[in-house]
Formats: sequence, structure tokens, C-alpha cells
Amino acid sequence: MNTLFAIEPKGPPGFRYFPEFISAREEEELINLITQTELRAMQFHGYEAKRKVSSFGYDWSFEKRVLSKGRQIPESFYWLLERVAEKLQINVEKFAELLLTEYPVASVINWHRDAPPFDEIAGISLHSDCTMRFRPHQKAAQGRRAIITLPLERRSLYLIEGVARTDWEHSIPAVSNVRYSITLRTLRHNPPV
Repeated sequence: MNTLFAIEPKGPPGFRYFPEFISAREEEELINLITQTELRAMQFHGYEAKRKVSSFGYDWSFEKRVLSKGRQIPESFYWLLERVAEKLQINVEKFAELLLTEYPVASVINWHRDAPPFDEIAGISLHSDCTMRFRPHQKAAQGRRAIITLPLERRSLYLIEGVARTDWEHSIPAVSNVRYSITLRTLRHNPPV
């Protein structure tokens, strides 16, 4: 069931969610593509995270704080980019990065906002469900009661833009099963050459 309109869970303004965005067969195809791709441990400020990633298009270096042109997005993912662009009503050429991620059991994504050069963030969850949490970026002023917890079901699509992107942080608590995701990002400004 490919839902025509976003379900609006009680998330921050600018968060949209589309359950059952892809079919079970398409999910299996995407997982196969990811597992056939060389994934490396995520490096973040000298720390090696448990999750493994592979980035295409523009890539952000956390150590150097620089955006640079990376490897070309594989053609095998073009159909997905086109479908996401159509659903979000944006031009497919706006997608500047495709990030493939494998989350082993017990891996987490700590509280963060995505790197400054990126604008809209779209994600597709694969293989297992997880939970996404949001809290205001200035958490001290809001307190812990401001945390919003939302389910992300496998085969779903989510979008983080606007206020949800600029004024809120997000995280994913430890996953109980292996999970894969595909993240698509647009840029705030024209990319460097």
C-alpha cells in the first residue's frame, strides 16, 4: 500500500512520514544492493561508530568540516531517487547525497542535527522497525518533556525539513535487529565543483 499523502504523526513541524512507501520485493532488492556495497565504520570526530556507511554524491567530512564531491550515485538507486522526488514534489537533481547505512544490533544514532550544508533529509527504513526521537535543539530551555518519540516502520519514508531540520535534533535509540537505511539529502546552496 503506497500511501498518497503523508501521515502526520505528532512530530515537529516539517516532519512528514509515509508508511509502506516501498514494497517487500523492493525492500529486498535495496537490501541486496546495500549488502553488495563496501561499507565502512562511520567516523565521527575521531570516534568509530558501530554503524557502517557508504556515501555517494557530496560528502561531509566531520573532521575537516568540508563538503566535497564524492563518488557518483550508482544508477541502481535512480528509480528510488525518482520515486522519492515525485512523492516530495521536488526535482530529482536536488538530491546531492545518497548515504547507505547498516545498523548492527544495539547500534544507536546519538542526538544531532545533520551537517550544516545539507537541507532536506529523506530516509527509507529497511529490514526492521526502529524509533526516531526529536527534541528542541536548545534542550536546556525546553526540558526533557519536549522529547517526541515516533515509530519508523520498515519500508517507510520520512522527510525532515524546515523547523524540524533547523530547530530540532533527532536520534535513534539502540536497535534490537539489524536495520538498513537509505538517506537522501539536498544542499542548502549550490554545491562546490
